[in-house]
Amino acid sequence: MDTMKAARLDVTHHTLNVEEVPVPTPGPGQAVIEVKAAGVCLSDVHLLEGLIAPQFLDSEKVTLGHEVAGVVTALGDGVPTLPGIEVGSRVLLQAGHRLPNGRILTRGVDYDGGYAEYALAQAETLVPIPDDLPFEQAAIIPDAVSTPWAAIQTSGRVRAGEAVGVWGLGGLGIHAVQLLRLIGASPIVAIDPLEAARERALAVGADVACAPEDAEDAIRQLSPRGLDVAFDFAGVAPVRAQAMASLAPQGRLVIVGLAGRPIEIPSDTAFAYKQLTLRGHYGSEGTDVHQLVALTRTKRLDLSTSISGVFPLEEAPEVLERLARKDGNPIRFILQP
Repeated sequence: MDTMKAARLDVTHHTLNVEEVPVPTPGPGQAVIEVKAAGVCLSDVHLLEGLIAPQFLDSEKVTLGHEVAGVVTALGDGVPTLPGIEVGSRVLLQAGHRLPNGRILTRGVDYDGGYAEYALAQAETLVPIPDDLPFEQAAIIPDAVSTPWAAIQTSGRVRAGEAVGVWGLGGLGIHAVQLLRLIGASPIVAIDPLEAARERALAVGADVACAPEDAEDAIRQLSPRGLDVAFDFAGVAPVRAQAMASLAPQGRLVIVGLAGRPIEIPSDTAFAYKQLTLRGHYGSEGTDVHQLVALTRTKRLDLSTSISGVFPLEEAPEVLERLARKDGNPIRFILQP
């Protein structure tokens, strides 16, 4: 087979079409993966809408998809011997990789991703997955699960017993609640305008879930001094203002949701007096992905309820529209070639 189907974003005209393109050939240090599942992320919608744009893309089109799992079909020359990595191995792909100069390139943004029948990857970004972990669940680990995990562990530095708020209970925020419960954060306050999103947050471990207009009272009742850490997974200004106002002295606000909008600090006096910290967070490292795979292997982490629907690759444009409308209150839609 010389060609394959791929969902290609035209970054100039903001269109997404399923096209026939050449099957990739691995170069030195690379691998080709037969894609079995690709997660559909809200950032893919933002790319299509033009709210965010690739920073390092060297063409006008890119195959979307940074959440990918599949089977290794070919290895290029010079691929080092890696445990569990050979032709036929079940793997997930990390959402990108870091260049020697420190620049981070994101799969499906800065180079072709996994909305395709086959995907090309640097061999070091392959992570073996257990035989009993479905591809659909494995695919979402590199972003929907590992981004909140890294935000909690690295940027937020959340400790057991700390009071935490999570604004935005979509694909990333809902996993943040689940992971915060796993590490012992307490209390966990989940905030979202959608009732169905709040209900699922309670199901995965939130102590209370409320609409934004009720958040102030809910936080005051559970943690009168305020929150130690607040996470913005929504990427909107009112959320950031409310989250910052909810912080206890020396509290941390971590910005994860991306929408290409300015960040404002409502009062520099309050910010300085309370000695608050504002941190941006982007993606995750390979160690985060390996940790999460290990947690699924030992059954500490169950992602079975995270898959909201599986669709053929040909329906990629319609699936992104469904996600933009929040049709069905999805956590993660999956595309299958």
